Amino acid sequence: MKKYLLLLILLLGGLGLLSLTGPALAAQPGQVYYSPPTPRPDGRIIYIVKEGDSCIRVALLNNISEQQLRELNGITGADCPIQAGQELLIGQLREETPTPGPSPTATPLLPTPTEFRGFGTVCVVLFDDLNGNARLDEGELWLAGGAINLTDRRGRVNLNGETVANNEEEEPTCFEDLEEGDYNVSIAIPDGYNATTSMNFPLQLLAGDTATLDFGAQQSNQVLPEEVIPAEGQRSPLLGIIGGLLVLAGVGIGIYFRFVKK
Repeated sequence: MKKYLLLLILLLGGLGLLSLTGPALAAQPGQVYYSPPTPRPDGRIIYIVKEGDSCIRVALLNNISEQQLRELNGITGADCPIQAGQELLIGQLREETPTPGPSPTATPLLPTPTEFRGFGTVCVVLFDDLNGNARLDEGELWLAGGAINLTDRRGRVNLNGETVANNEEEEPTCFEDLEEGDYNVSIAIPDGYNATTSMNFPLQLLAGDTATLDFGAQQSNQVLPEEVIPAEGQRSPLLGIIGGLLVLAGVGIGIYFRFVKK
């Protein structure tokens, strides 16, 4: 009796366990995956109705409302009638129109700046250098007839002129409206005079400058100070010094040979 009771308990316990584990062991229904339709070349997104589809199901699958589905496809019936194979519009891609940027502005071509060169003046004076010190001193007058030649380093200027004598109204010989730059001024003095200064002068002329060049000359027949000649019977100190040196040299040579012979 006890054996049957124990067997009955085991059977009931096994059935109880099966009833608890049955739902867990039951097969799970297969999951359905849905991929949204690919937009067509014209940008429309079309869903093709399948068997068993309804308006609400199509709307939920494609993440739109039923009202939007109706408006997109012109469905007016209360029961939203659709059929398998029917193409439903569920969206429209918008073509992005590129925002026009600012139009390129043409950069104007500016003219190449031309180097500005100013102008200056060169004046030339030839003076009678009475004391021969190569400077124009008070009382020394200008000489006329000196031939002037002015040239520039680039070889584009070659001007000639002549010096003038000065009086109350006379002005020196000037060359005006010369471009700034490097010049050379030379002068040829009149006959009967000797130059006391250089006859060529290099000059850098700057814009707005007025350069005055003074050249000196002296009469060639001007009397020079006479050389002092010792009077007859007077001894020159220089000759005395030279004689003394010769005597000392002779004495030194004699002493040297005397010691050498010893």
